[in-house]
Amino acid sequence: MPGPGCGRSGGVWHAVAMPGSDTALLSSIVAQIEDLTRRVTALADSYGTTPDSAIAAELYAAERALITARRALERSARSMER
Repeated sequence: MPGPGCGRSGGVWHAVAMPGSDTALLSSIVAQIEDLTRRVTALADSYGTTPDSAIAAELYAAERALITARRALERSARSMER
């Protein structure tokens, strides 16, 4: 089920303009994800040269997931601005 900001017209979902507070909230979430990404990357880097490189691999996978999430949120923000 679509979340707030989506409307249905003739069986097709389309974006509906969102209030500025939603855009601000999304911006805040993106900033938090960027911070988490930096922290996870730093932690992964610290394990990369140890025998626990499997831990580093998992942390780098988490880093990639956070980057993907950030990009999706940024696309959402751009859609809200239209």
